Amino acid sequence: MTIRLVLADDQEMVRAGLRLVLESRPGIEVVGEADDGDTAVDLVQQIDADVVLMDVRMPRMNGVEATRRICAAGGPRVLILTTFDLDEYAYDALQAGASGFLLKETPTDGIAEAIGHVHHGDAVVAPSTTRRLLDHFTVSKPARSARSFAMNARLDELTSREHEILRLLAQGLSNGEIAESLVIAENTVKTHVSRILMKLDLRDRVQAVVFAYQHDLV
Repeated sequence: MTIRLVLADDQEMVRAGLRLVLESRPGIEVVGEADDGDTAVDLVQQIDADVVLMDVRMPRMNGVEATRRICAAGGPRVLILTTFDLDEYAYDALQAGASGFLLKETPTDGIAEAIGHVHHGDAVVAPSTTRRLLDHFTVSKPARSARSFAMNARLDELTSREHEILRLLAQGLSNGEIAESLVIAENTVKTHVSRILMKLDLRDRVQAVVFAYQHDLV
């Protein structure tokens, strides 16, 4: 199956380089390019795309707002790709619905692999970003809202094992690492993760990480 990819970056040379290396990989086809968020939002409404590789800092509409609009409209999954590890927009992009966050210094193999994971419904976050998310909440806790209390009620629906797995998930562990830590099968972990997402009404692992930080589970 070929993954139909849209590149959204305000630098033409970056888009050209990404197109060149990614289309050399089997199973990836670049079907469109956008130089700002406005164009990206319009483009995914006109063409059939599976994943958007989205820069954060772009003129007119930035990648955060573009991600929010694309995800709210039920569009393709969004993978954030940015130069800045400490980008202040990283958390907002993930909360807006992005399915992953990578740095532009990530090797091409890693970017291609991440696109595949996101396309298949998983999520990818740069290792350092998990730590940054925790730092974000240490410095500034978001205000509680009615939705937060509703989510707390849903949290009570999790079993003790699901609580345990959610905490490990929020620490950035993969399914394999969680399985090894808890001495259970990896398929069992996958089943628990699916149930956690369903019970908490979350889209993917990234939203589960954000949820765990918001609710003091880490």
